[in-house]
Amino acid sequence: MKIVIQRVSEASVAIEGEIVGAIQKGLLLLVGFGPEDGQEDVDYAVRKITQMRIFSDAEDKMNLSLLDIKGSILSISQFTLFANTKKGNRPAFTEAAKPEMASQLYEQFNQALSAFCPLERGVFGADMKVSLVNDGPVTIILDTKNR
Repeated sequence: MKIVIQRVSEASVAIEGEIVGAIQKGLLLLVGFGPEDGQEDVDYAVRKITQMRIFSDAEDKMNLSLLDIKGSILSISQFTLFANTKKGNRPAFTEAAKPEMASQLYEQFNQALSAFCPLERGVFGADMKVSLVNDGPVTIILDTKNR
């Protein structure tokens, strides 16, 4: 499981010109799944994302978590995080989980996150337009296989 975590002051996702999810202060997550991913990866990612101290405290130090600031999450599925660019000029996506499996894991991931904070989301497999104001910028890549 690979996740690009972006600290945002606002973010939204639109499909065919209609906004289907929007948040204010919180995290934009771009989420991809590999064929070896499972519930253990989901649990690990949820724990890390909700407890990671990447928001500034009163002394402007990154010392607060998403839970501490009562922030929100915008979760976007993105299989392209598993692109293989080693050969040729066209990325291969054979290292990504099959859509049926990835869709199920994405649902489990979002359900688990929503127990901790407000969550908005894109639509799995849809062509989406994502807008954000990156705060910092702070962007972190989480790979659940690198623990």
